[in-house]
Amino acid sequence: MNIKLVIALCGVSAMLAGCSDGSADANNKAAAESRFSQDTGGSARGDFGPPQGEPIQAILTDAPMVPPPVNRDYPAKVIVDLEVVEKEMEISEGVHYTFWTFGGSVPGKFMRIRQGDTVEFHLKNHPDSKMPHNIDLHAVTGPGGGATSSFTAPGHESVFSFKALNHGLYVYHCATAPVGMHVANGMYGLILVEPPEGLPPVDREFYVMQGDFYTVGKYREKGLQPFDMQKAIEENATYVLFNGAEGALVGDNALKAKVGETVRLFVGNGGPNLVSSFHVIGEIFDKVFYEGGTHFQENVQTTLVPAGGSAMTEFKVEAPGTLILVDHSIFRAFNKGALGMLKVEGDDQLEIYSGKEVDNVYLADKAVEEGAPVISGVAAAQQAGSATREDQIAAGSVLFNGTCSVCHQNNGKGLPGVFPPLANSDFLTAKSQEKVISVVINGITGPITVNGEDYNSVMPPMSNLNDDEIANILTYVYNSWGNKGDVISPAQVGEVRAGTKRPAGAAH
Repeated sequence: MNIKLVIALCGVSAMLAGCSDGSADANNKAAAESRFSQDTGGSARGDFGPPQGEPIQAILTDAPMVPPPVNRDYPAKVIVDLEVVEKEMEISEGVHYTFWTFGGSVPGKFMRIRQGDTVEFHLKNHPDSKMPHNIDLHAVTGPGGGATSSFTAPGHESVFSFKALNHGLYVYHCATAPVGMHVANGMYGLILVEPPEGLPPVDREFYVMQGDFYTVGKYREKGLQPFDMQKAIEENATYVLFNGAEGALVGDNALKAKVGETVRLFVGNGGPNLVSSFHVIGEIFDKVFYEGGTHFQENVQTTLVPAGGSAMTEFKVEAPGTLILVDHSIFRAFNKGALGMLKVEGDDQLEIYSGKEVDNVYLADKAVEEGAPVISGVAAAQQAGSATREDQIAAGSVLFNGTCSVCHQNNGKGLPGVFPPLANSDFLTAKSQEKVISVVINGITGPITVNGEDYNSVMPPMSNLNDDEIANILTYVYNSWGNKGDVISPAQVGEVRAGTKRPAGAAH
């Protein structure tokens, strides 16, 4: 072939290829953009025009309740009235804290609107408040999420409006300086912006929001506890809680469902610091709308919920019993309070689950639910100085079964070669009361011999128990299973605790 012809043909070929590639790139780009917009929605597709009809007063609910679905096919003007209240409430039994709240509860009121709605937001700060406050709604497209328009002094009201352009589940919180302190005191909540078609129907919906709290006193230390800024800066939480209080979702406050029902949990994390590893013991999430957005993952065991973030979880409950909600950063559940319950009623489904329930294991040192009145009654008697030996034994029995029996067994016989017995124990006979108290507070490691058998295990320190609780447990042990019948007072425990040198930062 003529060399000039070859060169010419190559040039034509190159030009054709260039034209072809350019056209293909353009087509691919258009297809990608179309696919992206279809998949993600976004604010560009969230404006459905001006509000229609008469203004609607938003229904707001306290956790764990959720307002009803919107059930509207048009954008509306929705009026939200929210009051900031600073109030003292119980954070744990006998422990009080001054919370700063949206609506008088922690978390704040749940809000539910439709994508495309225009929200007229009224923020009122109660005249008795000591601090100014505002609100940053993560559902807002605008400066500060509304914070710049809602700074409100005590005894004043601020009003601003926004259009909800993005559907999803969004956190709101106070953003007044120091922001972290306002959030740490409980100023957060959730706002749900439904897609135009609404969410698929389910049988039950609940509102669960985690937060971490920083008190001057240690975990469960009684009385009114102030906020500890240094602990907050160091992210050393005293409490990690669902819905603002230890026990907010247990016992009579437990969530409830029936076998065969589908449950949707709107899960938020106010922070201010800690990421939640949210898990329901005994369930697998059928769907998790991660980060509160549009897309979902299926068959999820544990989902991360960041501080200032959220998730929607859905699952069908197939068997009766009590499911335990936890932050699976597990010391937070059993030693800082991040624990709740979902009680499922209905007939046994033996083909799905045949075993017995083990609530008292999961409840750990919180003790069994049925014994709570006994514990609180004896605690009151001890404070009044009227508690008897029999009172201590009764309370100690409940506490032992909830805290100690996992290793030492309900009958005190332990597990041969693994956990030493407390029944007819020559260790208890040979050691002073002070030594036994010290073992409970500080734990024990290394080889010991009990009733002629050698053990080399680890007993962890139980310094998280208060003086009353340790005194009652030991009085119960000393008066059970053939032991010598001693009585231990809270004052004795306090003396041993006070004389115990512990590493800096360790619980005492």
